[in-house]
Amino acid sequence: MTQPLPQTWDLDVFFPGGSASPEFDAFLASLRDDIASLQARVAGQGTPRTAAAALATSFKTMQELSQRLQEAAAFTACLVARDVKDSKAYLLDGRVEELGAGLRGINILLNQALQKMPDAAWAAFQADPIVQPIAFVVRERRDWAKELLPTEQEGLANALSADGYHAWGKLYDTITGRITVTYEHGGETHRQTPSQAFNRWMFSPNRAERAAAFGGWEPAWGDAADLCARALNHAGGFRLALYRARGWESVLKEPLHENRIGAASLEAMWDVIDRNKAPLVAFLQRKAQLIGAPALHWYDLYSPLPAAEHKLDYDAGAAFVLENFGRFSPGMADLTYKAFHERWVEAENRPNKGAGAYCTTFGLTGEPRVFMTYDGNVTTLAHELGHAYHAWVVRDLAPLAADYTSALAETASNFAETIVAEAAIAAAQNPAERRALLLERCTAAVAHFMNLPARFHFELDFFAARRSGPLSVGELDGLMLAAQQKAYGNALAGYEPHFWASKLHFYLTGQPFYNFPYVIGYLFSSGIYARAQAEGPRFAHTYVELLRDMGRMTTEQLVAKHLGADLTRPDFWQSAVDRALAPVQEFLRVTA
Repeated sequence: MTQPLPQTWDLDVFFPGGSASPEFDAFLASLRDDIASLQARVAGQGTPRTAAAALATSFKTMQELSQRLQEAAAFTACLVARDVKDSKAYLLDGRVEELGAGLRGINILLNQALQKMPDAAWAAFQADPIVQPIAFVVRERRDWAKELLPTEQEGLANALSADGYHAWGKLYDTITGRITVTYEHGGETHRQTPSQAFNRWMFSPNRAERAAAFGGWEPAWGDAADLCARALNHAGGFRLALYRARGWESVLKEPLHENRIGAASLEAMWDVIDRNKAPLVAFLQRKAQLIGAPALHWYDLYSPLPAAEHKLDYDAGAAFVLENFGRFSPGMADLTYKAFHERWVEAENRPNKGAGAYCTTFGLTGEPRVFMTYDGNVTTLAHELGHAYHAWVVRDLAPLAADYTSALAETASNFAETIVAEAAIAAAQNPAERRALLLERCTAAVAHFMNLPARFHFELDFFAARRSGPLSVGELDGLMLAAQQKAYGNALAGYEPHFWASKLHFYLTGQPFYNFPYVIGYLFSSGIYARAQAEGPRFAHTYVELLRDMGRMTTEQLVAKHLGADLTRPDFWQSAVDRALAPVQEFLRVTA
């Protein structure tokens, strides 16, 4: 009889003993000493630090330390996720975060050295064999440094942001932690946290319950809206003041740089999405008919339909993923088989595990680890294993060359998820199950082509208006409502005007415009999937090379090299949108 697959991690292969591991304590102590040594060396070099050979050696050491830091960070993250009551693991995680701050400080010093390096030394530096594998990244860093204020002023702005800009984001966390959503349903009064109420109005199969929960949701955020508005206005004002000091006119300059994509490409993407809304509007209208409503409300967007549920147990789900990964790429299947059998996946459904799903990578071995709680969600399993495959194929690259942007980080995961989701739709055992699976794909398209564009355009409009002064709650509500109505083609009976207050992403000060990268990643994976279908098995090699180049060139260069497309033109985006809307067209057909 075949043994069932293991569903728990083996972390002792890294550091025996978990959070009590003496080997890990020694590892952290050694890492701390070596980070301090490099920091002293780089900070104490003075003028000679611009010498090509010395700086190249410092970059080499920094990358080696970053691999060790990633090893430590992955280990503590796995410990915390495995057992949320492991208090020692949290302390270890805090120690790792402190080490990370030290390494970030070293990177600031190294970037300053790049900026100050004379042209002759710069040429010698780029020619150094240590630097050649990371040539794109160091050029990018040197060029970007020229767009910033003088080093001392940037340092001051960074120091002030801790109790200024970033403090407003932390205040938002405090505000939301005190909110209680109250509503009546089923003859009872429900008092819930925002996350609890969110799950009820988003996903409950009972429309009356969704309406009731949402009826408590909006007033609760309305009560907190004045404080949220203060936080948003002041965070936005800080960013605009910093941009003015740097001489920047566009609020998109920084997020476009961080995602290595140009404004023309982003504009081309939005234009194609805007011209392809009709099928999504038709889908929203069809779903309203299916749930017996004149039109969908905001709280109906993610609601399920009645279905004949068919879930695979873990072993069957793993076999399904393996089979369908193998149809695309034997290498992808081989890595996945290794992950299942060598205890790289933590999937057991048990108490005291962390929430959510993610994939992390151990820096020294390049081995990925997948975390989730499996309950039949085979597409989530495939999604995280897609991340694992990406980590595996870049494991031999220099750390800086393997560091891809948030816009591309979801490419492999979405691609893997699509492989399995489409296979599940094809294998559906009855019409109701097929309809439910199609609905999941349609809902994802609505989120990326309607919800996220609404967030993007609200944020653009907010910064444009904020240049003239702070905005009132009513003005913010008006901007959000206008953005939602435009993005959804006026297809809904009701919206969420306080979405600017309830959505955490607007308050993540570490990353402005945390919206369009999701759309780029979604469409990028969709376009690649369309190309894979057209080219068949021979595309698997191109796919690996594309994944390996994600940290070594701009998004435009990546697409031009591997797909022969120009992102400033509509062709690639249109092929990606067509592929993403295929399930929508099929849903409309089977529900006609």
